[in-house]
Amino acid sequence: MNYVPKSVVEMVAVGLLPHPVLEIEELSSGLINDSWKVVTKDPKHPNYLLQKINHNVFRDVESLQYNIKMVTDYIRNKVILKGIQDIDRHVLTPISIGKGDNTKLYYWDSNGDYWRMFLFIEDSHSYDKMESPEMAEVAGKAFGQFHKYLKDFPGKRLCEVIPNFHNTPVRIENLRRRVVLNPAGRLKDVNKEVDFLINKSHDFLMIADLGEKGIIPTRVVHQDTKFNNILFDKNDEVLCVVDLDTVMPGYICYDVGDAIRSGANTGKEDDADIKNVELDMNLAKAFMKGFLDKTRMFLKKSEIETLAFGAKLLTYEQAVRFLDDYLDGDKYYKTDYPEHNLVRARAQIKLLQSIEKHYTELDAYAKKCGVIKY
Repeated sequence: MNYVPKSVVEMVAVGLLPHPVLEIEELSSGLINDSWKVVTKDPKHPNYLLQKINHNVFRDVESLQYNIKMVTDYIRNKVILKGIQDIDRHVLTPISIGKGDNTKLYYWDSNGDYWRMFLFIEDSHSYDKMESPEMAEVAGKAFGQFHKYLKDFPGKRLCEVIPNFHNTPVRIENLRRRVVLNPAGRLKDVNKEVDFLINKSHDFLMIADLGEKGIIPTRVVHQDTKFNNILFDKNDEVLCVVDLDTVMPGYICYDVGDAIRSGANTGKEDDADIKNVELDMNLAKAFMKGFLDKTRMFLKKSEIETLAFGAKLLTYEQAVRFLDDYLDGDKYYKTDYPEHNLVRARAQIKLLQSIEKHYTELDAYAKKCGVIKY
């Protein structure tokens, strides 16, 4: 069933969109934002991707859209310099909403909801899983190229749209607080998981410490490097990296870690049968190789030495976040059933245990791939 919110109908009716609209198609929604394809009447005009921004997650929509505009403009200039054709297919293009001079990169409707638009990249697709080492290496190169484009971007110009997003000490403290308050009355169901994560907390403070000491630099980081955030063309060539909501200052290991966490899992992120969940080392190593093929020339040695640890860190942190949201009554992540976030947390814990078994091998491989070849 194609659901189109009343607010979207009103936007079309009063002419807030750039061109007359033929139809609006609901797209499969992500964990955070909801999306629609806006098909324009005139084939000469482009189609658009319209999204309802989750204001519970992104409280500062102005800063969110500012970051995306800054980053996409910067990448666009890099793409132009490379001589790539069809530039609008190789970088996201934010579109203003409104009439005349009263246009912005977002629209605030009468219900208090926030909306935004991008050019729709036609004849593109994404994949939910890295099905082979070859696909994993392509993913590594795609995210590596993203970092290569942004390696000189002045990160301090970006806003922190979700404060402390990958600040592990803060995430741990949030979980401790939630355990004490038990706001949704669910603590009795998760004592085992809470104990496991809290007891391991001291193992995961290293990156924050290295950053504070200046041993690893702060960079512009995507922070949501799932495989389905890469768009491919009909020939399965990479077009661009998408979903730039969480592009903020951070550390390079976040992006490698989250890609391995989400892409090299033999099970699903919310697999109810944790026996399915293991680290696929072939995929993890292939991603690492692809990523470092694009980045080893500019990464510091200290950063390369954190990449494998990033897989442990991001998996641990994601388990903490899922469990924290479960204890808080499922306010952040969309859920399909009451125990969904708990199932997610348990799957992440199992994946973390598997990564720990393979950590020494993965770390050695990252350091090997990170050696500059002259």
